[in-house]
Amino acid sequence: MSSTHEGTFEGLRAQLQEAAASFADGPDALEGILLGIVDDVDHAVREPLEIFPVCHHSPASAIAMARRLREKQPKVVYLELCEDMAPLLTELRNCKLPVAVQSFATEVDGFPAEWSPLSVVAPITEASAEYQAIAYALDTPGVELVLVDRSSDHVFQWDARGTETAEPADPDAPPVEEEAALHGDAVGVEIGDLRPRFAELEEHLLRHGKVRHWSEWWHQYVELPLGDSDHDTYRQVMLLIGSLFRRLAPGDPHRVRVDEDRERHMWTRMREHLAATGADPADCLYVCGAFHAASRVAEFGVHGTDTFEISPPSATTWQHGLIPSSHAAIEAQFGLAAGSVSIAATMWAKNVRRTRVEPYRLAGQAGTKKSRARKAAADPVPDLPPSDKLTGFLRQPPALDRLDEAELLGWSVEIVRAARRNGYLASTADAIAVFETSILLAGMRDRARPTPYDFQDAAVTCIEKDTVPGRRDVRRLVEIMMGGDRVGQVGYDALPPLARDVHDRLAPLGLKLQQGGVQRALLDIASQPELERCSDVLWMLRHLMPQGAARPIMGERKLGERPIQESWDLALGTYQRALIELGYEGVSIEQVLEQCLRRTAYDRRATAATVLEAVEDATLYLRSRRLAEELGTHALEVLSAERSVDGAPEVLRRVRRLLAYYRTSEPVLPPWIESFVKAGYAHYCTLLPTAFTDDDATVRQVAAMLGFLFSMESLALSLGCDRTQLELAVVQSHPEESSKTALLWAAQVQLGRLSREDLRARCDELLSNPLVVPAYPRYLSGFLYALDPVPGLTDFVVEAVSNAFGRLPDPVLLPWLPTLITTLRSGGAELAPLLIREAGRTFPGRLAALDTWVPPWRARPEPEAAHPTGHAAGGHGCTLLAAHPATCDAVASLLGCEGTWETADSGPAGVALTGRHPDTAVALEALLAGA
Repeated sequence: MSSTHEGTFEGLRAQLQEAAASFADGPDALEGILLGIVDDVDHAVREPLEIFPVCHHSPASAIAMARRLREKQPKVVYLELCEDMAPLLTELRNCKLPVAVQSFATEVDGFPAEWSPLSVVAPITEASAEYQAIAYALDTPGVELVLVDRSSDHVFQWDARGTETAEPADPDAPPVEEEAALHGDAVGVEIGDLRPRFAELEEHLLRHGKVRHWSEWWHQYVELPLGDSDHDTYRQVMLLIGSLFRRLAPGDPHRVRVDEDRERHMWTRMREHLAATGADPADCLYVCGAFHAASRVAEFGVHGTDTFEISPPSATTWQHGLIPSSHAAIEAQFGLAAGSVSIAATMWAKNVRRTRVEPYRLAGQAGTKKSRARKAAADPVPDLPPSDKLTGFLRQPPALDRLDEAELLGWSVEIVRAARRNGYLASTADAIAVFETSILLAGMRDRARPTPYDFQDAAVTCIEKDTVPGRRDVRRLVEIMMGGDRVGQVGYDALPPLARDVHDRLAPLGLKLQQGGVQRALLDIASQPELERCSDVLWMLRHLMPQGAARPIMGERKLGERPIQESWDLALGTYQRALIELGYEGVSIEQVLEQCLRRTAYDRRATAATVLEAVEDATLYLRSRRLAEELGTHALEVLSAERSVDGAPEVLRRVRRLLAYYRTSEPVLPPWIESFVKAGYAHYCTLLPTAFTDDDATVRQVAAMLGFLFSMESLALSLGCDRTQLELAVVQSHPEESSKTALLWAAQVQLGRLSREDLRARCDELLSNPLVVPAYPRYLSGFLYALDPVPGLTDFVVEAVSNAFGRLPDPVLLPWLPTLITTLRSGGAELAPLLIREAGRTFPGRLAALDTWVPPWRARPEPEAAHPTGHAAGGHGCTLLAAHPATCDAVASLLGCEGTWETADSGPAGVALTGRHPDTAVALEALLAGA
């Protein structure tokens, strides 16, 4: 073989050696680089197993791949793709491209926990050479497809996240939109990555190529020249580019080491397969990136060494599936310019029409035209010794394509129409300006025919000017016009079991959930009770998926309530990736939700409030008493370990809600909530004195503690708690802050240690002291928060506010009035309705009555007169009964009682009762005598 190809590139070597000597004034490193590039090409061309170099999402590579597959008809196709993704490729026929093959792991074993979840994606578009190879291998009988790249587990084994530094954002990166985030933070597998890793080299190429970014340089100087080239020319040029970038810009040492390990891995796998199957290397084709095709590792080739040892995978369990992708997602993940993948898709369609090459498409592929009747397979073309195509390609002048005026004019008219729809004041004159400017820019950049990038620059210059009236700028409008951001879709049959189950359970809604966009779902559960199951699924999806996937418009889910009518906005087709990744975590949505609640509750940073929220969600969405009891018991443990009161308001709110639910739906309270109330009572009693004096504890948190203690007191005492513990905690509390002092006074009133008269006297004393008046709003803030634990003080708070407004002069009142208003708004918004209702009951309803109105707290009751018989007038209720005897007579008649009414001076009724039933009095007398 070596003798056959000996001397193929001797002429090119001689010319490059002469050029190096002329430019460098003698042999030096330049000669070594140039001759080394030719040696790399010669080395790859002489390999018995044909190497087909490609560039990711390159239309020229796809056309060359389709042409070569029809000519060579290989029996084995080795593809640079993660070897564990092979079983998924058959599901591509059930999808609408572009999609991405994904490996996903939620629980890691052998990797740092902060890396979780792990995700690896490999996007596939129709205008990519690897899709042509996959479609050929899967639909051609007798052809075997073998993936030879490292596994998804090895992607992270060879990763070095801790040593990598963040790269600056690319100014030409596509906008961050929904489609651009379809891959999330997944690691992308770069198939055919051809981009200089040497910043100065890329800058040099862009400057001398008169282009703005790398995608435009590739389109101008590689895509267009190779679009119509023959196989040998394409192959040698791609090998030349790969070797050039490899030798001039080795890049980061770690990345170079990973690249070489990948090449060793791939050649090791190919030799293993050849040895196991006995396949002839002449009948095989190796599809890889041009960067890896020009490799110089010792393991290169079918006759390479077998010294590379592949490490075993970690214990991490990987899930595999297909997720929707988009042009914007591919551009964002691989650092391409905005719109470059859409332009590549347009170029692919043009190349197919121009070259008349019949591309390969998977049978039944969604989103593609139905294939015509299959032609008879052409006879394989014999492999002839390759000739030197590089010399002619490098010496030929650039092809000058004729200006297609009709195409450029159509672009100009269409962009003006799109600009008008988006708010621009564009006219026919702008279309003419765009047309002429595109030609002018192409001429300035030494192009006979304007490229889509020239047209984009011209449209921005002539239409956008200095303002963007709408949501999209002109650059984005050109991208949409050139083909737009095509979003792929995974078919129903290729979805994981959970996703299919969700679609089946939502089928009664009658919606096309696979479609993109937002759809409105109306659920009349009262007339169609079977829709309640759909409601359950939707609420679980709302909890697990991003906010826009399932958004309730009408209806809510609360403990103890049954839904009647609901309205939802659903976008499951848009958020298909999130739904698919849920399928990696379980086989049903209930199982995934339970796992999610467990992770939340048992997280090391979880608080008691967080765990109680998980308990409530388990009861609300899953109706699982078993899970609620388990998480509730864990909430008790978390609460006992807390040493701060930060979550007290949330704990109080959720415990009250759960108690109300269990008291109305269960015959007895669950044991866990009784234990929680008992432990919480002792816990907050212990923390109360410290919280009153702690500057980090807010008045809202201390009020929530008191609210828990006072509202749960009856239940806690019935469970064996001691009220003395609360009284001692209040006695030991000595706050210094004004609001907490007022809160403490309210607690003392609730416990009976402070009367209302004393509390009123203290407030009057505060208003009488000029030094304390500026702090009076903070006292009112404390009283306001006290309405939650001591709601009986609502009338007193109204009295305190009214006294302040009535007694203080305007020079004193107005300075702290804004503080009072902001305090009420920020801290007591939920308690303000209590004050408003109480004020409505206290103050007169008409303005005319205000002049003669006397506040209740100022009206002193008259001293009660002594009863003529010497008894206190405490039995005036008998007078009311005597005045209206009809009601009592009716009740007596209903009960079958007979009797007459006694007069007021007939003596106490208790004496007559004792005379009728003397046995009780005799027994009491005997008991007292014995004592």
